[in-house]
Formats: sequence, structure tokens, C-alpha cells
Amino acid sequence: MPDSEQCTPSAPPLTPATSSTSSTSSAPPEPSVPAPRHPTHSVDRAFLNLERRRPHVRWDAGGVAYLGGPPPSLADLRAYVGFRLGELPLLTSRVMGGRRSRWQPDGDFAVDRQVHEVVADGPAGWDSALHTALNAPFAPGAYWGVWLIHGHEPDAYAVCYRFHHACQDGAAAAVTFRTMLGGGEPSARPVPGRSGLSGAPRRVGAAVGLAARFLAGSLAVRGHRPDAAFTPSGERRLWRGRVPSDTLRRIGAGRGGSAHDVHLAALAGALSVWSARAGVTLPRVTAVLPVDARRADEEQTWGNRCFALPIELSVRTARELPDGSRNPQAPLRRLDHVMATTRKLRGETWRQAIQDLVRFMPDRPTEWYLRRMLSPRVTNVMATSMPLADRGSLGETQVTGTALLPLLVPGHLFAVGLSFFGDWAEVSFVADRALPLGEELPELWEQAVGELAESSTPV
Repeated sequence: MPDSEQCTPSAPPLTPATSSTSSTSSAPPEPSVPAPRHPTHSVDRAFLNLERRRPHVRWDAGGVAYLGGPPPSLADLRAYVGFRLGELPLLTSRVMGGRRSRWQPDGDFAVDRQVHEVVADGPAGWDSALHTALNAPFAPGAYWGVWLIHGHEPDAYAVCYRFHHACQDGAAAAVTFRTMLGGGEPSARPVPGRSGLSGAPRRVGAAVGLAARFLAGSLAVRGHRPDAAFTPSGERRLWRGRVPSDTLRRIGAGRGGSAHDVHLAALAGALSVWSARAGVTLPRVTAVLPVDARRADEEQTWGNRCFALPIELSVRTARELPDGSRNPQAPLRRLDHVMATTRKLRGETWRQAIQDLVRFMPDRPTEWYLRRMLSPRVTNVMATSMPLADRGSLGETQVTGTALLPLLVPGHLFAVGLSFFGDWAEVSFVADRALPLGEELPELWEQAVGELAESSTPV
């Protein structure tokens, strides 16, 4: 179906609840001209090439929205998604061309090929239905898919959205969430100011220096072959936890850091306990952090503008004192270790340098760097976070929770995502089903956040 036809459907059976903002009202979007042809980015092309090189690897990410209320029918959900696609032209486009490839409207697009249904066999069938949606292949030629998951309860269901990473990064996917289910809030992503090409020599020097820094970090472990912690089954699982978002922000602010810093420090603490329980030796844990590198005037809805940065997690910090009692300073030491790196990321110089690297780095260096950063020889955990929305709805049903589905790289222990939705910071762990005691990771993370809160409270 041509893109222009997707922009002018009749009003769908599902209309956003009246509590949503005007950007998600029931009025259909105005007719628009066919979507322009957007050039692919070097990161888009890198992910497409990774898929060609390793076709059996899943290069998709996404998220799950949990909703309270009776689920829609599959036909109604397809009509609703088709109605919203007029605001997301990327999702009705595909990559065309060779070296100068572009996103162009897909004349064969059909929403029925993108939106699917998984029905649970009663309350006991919820996990099976959820993981069916998590592992289902895309339709042939599709870059994304939506799965309606229901049948376990009469007044609860979930919507799973997954996309090929060449199609979107996390920031663009968050826009998709807000367009489909949210209230239209901005992403609150930090971006450098509109500096144009001013200070070009200094910016070139900073970008080259930053590239050399992370290049050296990747080469330092060249030839390192980490021991396999388990034999993968090829089937992904999702486990969730949550804490009040104000808890993370309060702990971070007390040390001059951010909620994301607290999340990473808690992740290090959780891994320290998990390693001992699961019998998995962790001589080092290096997380790869996706960083949104869009310019202030750049759209969030087209392709990738992200950069991958490695950060070592202080997993081996002593949890106990010589007398066997708990070391109350261990959680804060982990937090300070994380902040020593992320403080630079929040500075204007580093953020501008990352933006310049993503904007100007050619295809081959981009793909080489991405392969290195995703290699288990360099990193062994994918860790990301994303502010989603203050609220969300589908028809009269309200979003009650969210879970990010970060990219799970072969050889990594797991991927972990932190989503901020409403008053909650929700952590999600995506891992292979064979990961030992993977189901304990969310609770261990929650406990580690509690230890940070206790350690940071003045006596």
C-alpha cells in the first residue's frame, strides 16, 4: 500500500483516551504529501551489513507496553496502527539503492503483515505467549513488527514492538512509543547547542582524540576470548523489575550524578551477587552504552544517530569487610567509578565530539568500530536507558508498565534496559533462556538500588 494512502485512513475504532494531549486526539492527521527520500546513515548501513554477514543473528530491539483493560481485537489494533503510521513515515518505507541508499516509501507495504496476535492459554500461558512474541521472526522484507499479547486475564494485555536496528535506534523508537501510545512528551535527550562549524579545529581535535581513546580501549583486549558462561539455546527471555524513579534521581543528585549512573552502579552490584550465586566467573564486565548523537535540528524518527561507548563496571569491589560484615562503602564506590566516566559524557566537549564522529565518520570505520564495540572480546553487556513518557493509552485502556528490549548480542551475558515511565524506573533484562539464574537479576538490581539508597542516607 503506498505511503500516501497510509496518511488518510478513516478514523479507527480505537481512539486515544481523552486524557491524552491534542497530539494524540481522535482527529485523523491531515493529508500529507508522499514522504521524502531520506538518505541512510552510516550506522544504518553498518547494521544492514552486519545482518548480511551474520543472517542467523537477531539484530532487533524494541519494547513492551503493558496495559490494563480489555484488549482490542486484532482487526482494531491493525486499524489503529495504520491510522498512526501517517505520523511515522519511516515505518512505511524501506531501504533502496546501493552505496547511496535511501529510505523510500514502500509501495508493497501492508499493515496486516506487520501487526500480529499471540493468545495465551489462560493465566499459566502468559510467559509462553510473551516469549513467543519476543522471538517471532519478522514478516519477509519487514523491518519491524507489533504483537498483541492477551488471553491470560480479561482486563490486561500487552503490546510488543520490535524493530531491526538498521531501522531505528532507541531515541527514534521512543518517538514511536509516544506517537502510538504516549501523551506527546519530549524525550528530554541532551544535545549540544547549535554551534554550526564554529571552533572547527578544536572540534576536529576533540573528535580524533575521542576516537583514538576508544580505539585503544578496544585493541587492549585484542585476542581475548572470554570463557562461555553457558551454552546458548537461541531463545530469548525477558525479566523485569522496578523502583520509583525519584529514588534513582535522589541518589544520583546526592553524589552529583544522574539516575542512569545509579542504574549502572546497581547493575554492577547485582552482577557481583549473581556471579557468586550462578557460579559464573566475571574477571571483568564492560558494558556498551548507546549514546544518542543527534544534532539539535535533526529528526529523531529516521534511522540511527547513535554511538557505542564502553564503560567498565566495578563488579569486583569488595562487598564485605575483613570481619565478614557488609562494606557500606562498596555501593558508593561503584557509583563513583561509574560517574568518573559518565561525567565526561555530560560535558559539552565530549558530547560535541561524539556528535561530530557520528556525523562525519565514513562507512568502513563506522562498521569496524561498531563490530569491535559489540564484540564479546571488548564488551559483554548491552546497557541502555530511555525516558519514554509520563503516561500512555490505547483507546480507553491505560499503559501500566513498560519494558525495553535492548539488542542482545551473541556472546554477551545479557542486555539490560532502563525505561522511565510515569513515576517508575523499570528495568528489563533480556537474555538467552540458558543464562543461569537470569530470572534473579531484576530482584538483585532492586536490592542493589536499596543498598545505594541506604549508603547515601546521612547518619
